[in-house]
Parts: sequence; structure tokens; C-alpha cells
Amino acid sequence: MPWQETSAVDERMRFIVEYLEGTSSMTELAARYGISRQTAYTWAGRYARQGPTGLLDQSRRPRTSPHATSPLVVEALIDARRRHPTWGPKKLLGSEWPLAERPARSTASLILKRAGLVDPRRRRVRPDHPGQPPTPLMAPNALWTIDFKGQFRTGDGRWCYPLTVIDHCSRFVLACRALPSTETTGARQVLERVFRQYGLPERLRSDNGVPFATAWAVARLSPLAVWWIRLGIVPELIEPGCPAQNGRHERFHRTLKADTAQPPARTWLGQQRRFATYVEEFNHVRPHEALNQRPPAAVFTVSPRPYPPRLPDVVYPAGTIVRHVDASGSIRWPTRRVFVSHVLIDQMVALRSVIDGLWAVYFGPMLLGHLDERRHADHLTPVTRGRSPANTAGSRLTSENLNRVSTMSSD
Repeated sequence: MPWQETSAVDERMRFIVEYLEGTSSMTELAARYGISRQTAYTWAGRYARQGPTGLLDQSRRPRTSPHATSPLVVEALIDARRRHPTWGPKKLLGSEWPLAERPARSTASLILKRAGLVDPRRRRVRPDHPGQPPTPLMAPNALWTIDFKGQFRTGDGRWCYPLTVIDHCSRFVLACRALPSTETTGARQVLERVFRQYGLPERLRSDNGVPFATAWAVARLSPLAVWWIRLGIVPELIEPGCPAQNGRHERFHRTLKADTAQPPARTWLGQQRRFATYVEEFNHVRPHEALNQRPPAAVFTVSPRPYPPRLPDVVYPAGTIVRHVDASGSIRWPTRRVFVSHVLIDQMVALRSVIDGLWAVYFGPMLLGHLDERRHADHLTPVTRGRSPANTAGSRLTSENLNRVSTMSSD
């Protein structure tokens, strides 16, 4: 026999039925149903006044609130907002406020929202992150990592932002420079010297901070990353809040701080000399356990890709449609403007047909997003997590990939 399920309302109805039959006293009924006599009389009275609906659960919300804002204040605030539709609570409660009672700004803001006098703020959609970088490539110059060590003040009061560049395979420290800030100009100057001395890597991995990434730009591209792509380097971003994805670099920073900046040098230039001395020993003398007790210089080799004397243009494979990004950060497609990114002003992007009416938009090998002609959108649809070309080889714009996709579309 299945269990019989009853609700509180059913139990109250059974109680009322027995009560109306008059076969038991109120004391007996209360004991039988496990309630107090006061509760029993309450339900009996509700049934007498409201019928069966009186047995339903009722709201416990208080009818009055002693701390509620006065209706006069509410009316005065709404009237002031309608006279000054662009004023916020701070201005509305300023010198022109007519009443002695003055609500808090937060209270005034809630009153205006309830009255429908505040336009909802449009939230900017943050571009999705490509996800965890792929398995490291175990060859020198296949992957370099770059990061700023946490800033500190030297003894002369100047801020020091150490910028470090490391070859991921050999652990060879390519640069460790004290910079006055994290601005793009200083980082680019350091990288130019590194590229001229050691050549170009295939990929450069960084965190999502300035100047390596831009939080609101499509694909999180920064001016520095655009420069890398022009040089034929693929940027990689670790996931936000996951420094372990760049664990080798973080471990080096821990040792660097312990040996050179505890305490910092008395002068900014003195701190740079400490960095230079430490890097020389780290690269050429200090044995590394992961390298079979060899120093990084015994494993590292200069890249076969030299730094070009002139910044090359991005070359796209045949079968793509190339468009110029104008001064507004947009491209024309085919007769309307579609916004891409201010970071890509005066650059060339490529469009590749995915399906009828849907186009993939690339800058170099980087998939920026999709342009959907069917929606008549004036901007790109961001790339979903895990489909960045930096992390997914199948998403990179290459001749082989383009031919494969074209074949799939024709099928």
C-alpha cells in the first residue's frame, strides 16, 4: 500500500470537519493534531470568517513599517526628478531640497528606481576568454613567457616594475629589466632589444594585465599583441586568476625577489645591476634540476627567425576576403559599418565564410569573432570559450584549415 501524502491545508480541513461534527472538544482535537488550543481556535475562527480559503497560508509581511520613508519625501523626490530628469540623488537632495527630512542617497536611488525614473544601465559584455593554454611546446623558442614582477619602491623612492621574458623550454631568461611603469612603450622597447638579440618566438604567453591584454577589446587584443601578430608571433593568455598556468615564470619571480629585492637596492639603477648580475648567474652558472643539472644557456639556442628590419604586413591565405579597419575601428560589410575594435585601427582583417550568412573574422591567425549577416548586427559576436586560435589549432587561419572548411561547406 503506497504512503498517503497530506499537506498542511488538508490537515486543517480534516481538523475543521471534526470540529464541526462536534464529537470532540477543542482540547481533544488540539491534542490529536499536535497543536495548541490557541492555534486550534485561530483556524476555526478563520474558517468561520473566510470559509476554506481561510485555511491557506497567509503572508506574514507587516502591514506597516515604522522605518518607511514618508510619503511627502517620496512625492517631493519624484517631483524634483521630473523637473530635473538628468539629476541624480546627490543633486536632487542638495540645496534645493524643500523638506527638513532628507533621505539617504541610497534610499533616494531606490525610490527613483521603483518609480521607473531611472534608466537601467547597459552592462558591457566582457569578451570571453579563450581558456587554458595548450600543452607547452618542448623546444627552445616555441614558447616564450612574459610578465611583470610585482612592483616595489627602491631606496630612493622610485617605483620599480621588473619586466621579465623567459624561454619556456630552456628556462633561459631573455630579459629582466626595471621599468618605471607597465606602459606599452617601455615593454615594447625591452622586447625590441630581445627580438634583435635572440630572434622571434612562435608564441608569447602572458597574463591578462596591462599591457599584454585589453579587457574590453575583441579577443582581448592590446596594441602590444597587435605588434606581435604583425611579427608572426601568436599571443597566448592564461585564464584570469590562474597564475599556475604560467607556473614556471611565477616560480622564477619568487626566486628573483628573494635574491635581489629583499630588501630592494638603494637606487633604481642599483636594482637593475642586481637584476643583471642575477640573470647572468641564473643563465650560465646555476644548474637547473629540470635540465639534468645543466644551466639554461646549455639548452637554449637563438631563434632561426630574425627580427625584420621593417614591420611586415599580415598575409592572409587565398579564399579570404580582406577588409581595412577604418579610424572608427569598423569595417564596411557590404554597405554598412561593422565595429571590430579600436585596437585594430588601420589594420587589415580577413573574413572567411563558415555557413551561408555567417563569417569568421580574423586578424592574422587570431579568430576575433563572427559576423552574422542574418541578424544585421553592427558588431562582431564574441568567440566562445575554448575556441581561440591561440589555444585551438583548428581555429587558426591557415591555408590548410581554409581548404578543409571550404570542403566541409561544399559537402
